[in-house]
Amino acid sequence: MQAMVLNEIGTALKWTALPDRQPGPGEIRLKVSACGVCRTDLHVVDGELPDPQTPIIPGHEVVGRIDAIGSGVEGLQLGERVGVPWLGHSCGVCYYCRHQQENLCDHPLFNGYSRDGGFASAMIVDARFAFPLGEQGEDAALAPLLCAGLIGWRALTLAGPGKNLGLYGFGAAAHILAQIAHGQGRSVYAFTRPDQTAGQDFARSLGAVWAGSSEQLPPVALDAAIIFAPVGALVPLALKAVRKGGRVVCAGIHMSDIPSFPYALLWEERQLLSVANLTRQDGLDFFAAVQNLDIVTHITTYPLQQANLALADLRAGRFEGAAVLIAEA
Repeated sequence: MQAMVLNEIGTALKWTALPDRQPGPGEIRLKVSACGVCRTDLHVVDGELPDPQTPIIPGHEVVGRIDAIGSGVEGLQLGERVGVPWLGHSCGVCYYCRHQQENLCDHPLFNGYSRDGGFASAMIVDARFAFPLGEQGEDAALAPLLCAGLIGWRALTLAGPGKNLGLYGFGAAAHILAQIAHGQGRSVYAFTRPDQTAGQDFARSLGAVWAGSSEQLPPVALDAAIIFAPVGALVPLALKAVRKGGRVVCAGIHMSDIPSFPYALLWEERQLLSVANLTRQDGLDFFAAVQNLDIVTHITTYPLQQANLALADLRAGRFEGAAVLIAEA
């Protein structure tokens, strides 16, 4: 197998030939066809997440077909197409796992961070955390749904049913979520950096009723706002934009420090929440919901060997939507 390996935090990934791996009990092996490039991958490469592990193969928006099955695996077949998300393993015995909160597991493993991920031609996966995808849709277009889509869905659930929804940072997750929210009859208000007028136009093309700078107030008070950009300074701005009793949901795994702000911004029962990872139930609910919506993922594709270029383009904001790595057939 071949993979793009992070050998040391802060360095470029290295194209590496590795021995083929065999699945153990409860595991499957995927022949990877596509893997999305997520901002979390940047956090991994930059060492912004705790307890970094190297060497590691990044990647956690994976689509592929099962080409080997370990003992004890049920319900999956050779040749079946599956998707693999960020959460790659939960212990099943801690308080959170026993109370349907496996996203908060005390002893989790994460694909592309604490276990090898999908920037590779093949990947070993805990079979419990592989979602059957069926045969509808192209692999590359489905890949961003495995994190950008799933985390956006969990954030939307926490945001509540309000009609007026703000999205701060209009990248891979927001461009999927905007379509879902629009399909649900909500009004989407998109916020970008002041210089990102192309991103604002992109948001309007996906149904946003308003798009502007994150430093602006929207024309109406928001019922809820979701922050995807890893910028703590957006928190007080979003609190200012939501109505009394409104919610602000921080959807990133990493965020810069939140500056101090007056209590008046939080008063009147505004709520500040965070999203942590996902559960398998999130995946089942999400893929059932999007079957009834015409979601189009806007992707820029790169050969697997160009993972460093894809990460650099993501960091610089050189594309709209999502980046996806394509493994050779």
